[in-house]
Amino acid sequence: MNENRTPTGFRTNRLWLCAAVLGLVAAGGLRAQTSSSKIEDITADYRFLGANDTLALLQEAGTLKGYIDVLQGQSESDVVLSYPINIGSRKGDHIEFRTRRIHEMYYRFSGTVQRGTGGKKSDPDYLQLTGELQTITRQPETNKEVIDRQQVVFKSKGESQEQP
Repeated sequence: MNENRTPTGFRTNRLWLCAAVLGLVAAGGLRAQTSSSKIEDITADYRFLGANDTLALLQEAGTLKGYIDVLQGQSESDVVLSYPINIGSRKGDHIEFRTRRIHEMYYRFSGTVQRGTGGKKSDPDYLQLTGELQTITRQPETNKEVIDRQQVVFKSKGESQEQP
């Protein structure tokens, strides 16, 4: 008997083992891909522009409701202005909303929703809204609108760790 030959049974088992491992890897990749591509509900609080600002969204049958709370800071006052969302929609992964005008200013957003780095809905950065935010200010003297555009990523806040 030649000592360099591998027994046929061992070679067959090794092939089955390789096929099984490849199958598990492929199935796991597909499962991760489908779970990240289908986001059912984007209802959450998101970090807005400033550290203490909040974008709160409620999704109901493709319609978005909610508000943006913006801390005015030292230049104006320590008051939080709450901009209600008066127009909002979601179609697939694309979302759009517009707030009501307060003090001659309002916000408009158009972008997409995607999974963030959080592992479950209660984790920070579970969802991300990526797109263009427009801050529209109406000039009272000319009655013209000035549009400030910026590319943004709003990350979901997750649940507070301080809950009882």
